Amino acid sequence: MALCRGGYSVGSLPEVTIEDLASFVPAAPAVTGEPLGLGVVGMPTNVVASASEQRMSGMLLGYPVTVRFVPAGFRFEYGDGATRASGTGGASWSRLGQTEYTPTPTSHVFAEPGVYPVRASVEYTASVDFGSGAWRPVPGRVRSTSPAYEIRIVEVRTALVERTCLEDPRGPGC
Repeated sequence: MALCRGGYSVGSLPEVTIEDLASFVPAAPAVTGEPLGLGVVGMPTNVVASASEQRMSGMLLGYPVTVRFVPAGFRFEYGDGATRASGTGGASWSRLGQTEYTPTPTSHVFAEPGVYPVRASVEYTASVDFGSGAWRPVPGRVRSTSPAYEIRIVEVRTALVERTCLEDPRGPGC
């Protein structure tokens, strides 16, 4: 691509590779879970990661440039060995119009109680603008991973009793 100033060609812009963008680092996604930091063995825990388009200016290969990163896919690591790829970071149950503890495209069912470090990675596509207003796509993707978001998974047991624990603190299960 020729760089033009005042109608005169002053040189060609370099081809940009994904490796050239190493000094431009998109932010890691923010991760949360529903219910907030807690889940129940055998029931879906909703995990949501958020990421948005990001633009950064700087110098690249000797030229001033703006780099644009656009989220293109998510990968969830649930901390128990399970993973899931998704085209979206997910959404809250209320935003999806669902009741709590129902499956979502990004939820996970944990089999054992414990504390699990959940992470999400977002893959960004990249493009560059050398000041002309035209975005040039850069082949490849850049990945950014969240810090661990800990989710505590507990077991819940129910029992039929005559009175609640508040009414009879010495009753079964109290």
